[in-house]
Amino acid sequence: MQTMLSIFLALFFTVSKVVDGDTIKLSNGETVRLIGIDAPESRNAFKKKKAFFGDVSKHYLDSLLTGKKIRMEYDVSRKDRYGRTLAYVYLEDGTFINEKILREGYAMIMTVPPNVRYAEHFLAIQQSARESKCGLWANSDTYK
Repeated sequence: MQTMLSIFLALFFTVSKVVDGDTIKLSNGETVRLIGIDAPESRNAFKKKKAFFGDVSKHYLDSLLTGKKIRMEYDVSRKDRYGRTLAYVYLEDGTFINEKILREGYAMIMTVPPNVRYAEHFLAIQQSARESKCGLWANSDTYK
C-alpha cells in the first residue's frame, strides 16, 4: 500500500526544458502551457513572430524552472488545440509561477474561457506590474 507521502511526491514533475516564456517541457515528455498568461514570443513559430522581450521572458522562466520539480493545478480544459497540457504551475515551495511571471512583468494576462479561475486575480497582478513599470512594462510605449 502506498503511503500518503509517496502519493504526494508522485504529483510532482521535473521541468526538463523551457520552450518559451509560457511553455515548458517535463522530463516525461509532456508539454505544458501555463494558463492565464501570454509571454512575448522568443522565436518565430507558426504564425507568431519573435517579439520584443521574448528572449528575456524565456530566460526568466528558465531560471525559475529548469531542473526544478513542479506540481500542476488544472482548470476546466486540460488540453489546448495543440495537445499541450494547460496548467497553473507551482514550485515545491508553493511559489505560484503563473502569478510570479505576471507580477514581475515577464508576461501579460491572457484569458481563454473556460479556464478563468484566476482571471480577476491575474488582472489585478498585471495592473500592479504595469503601474510599477516592471519587466516589459518598463517601456510604457511598447504595450498599451
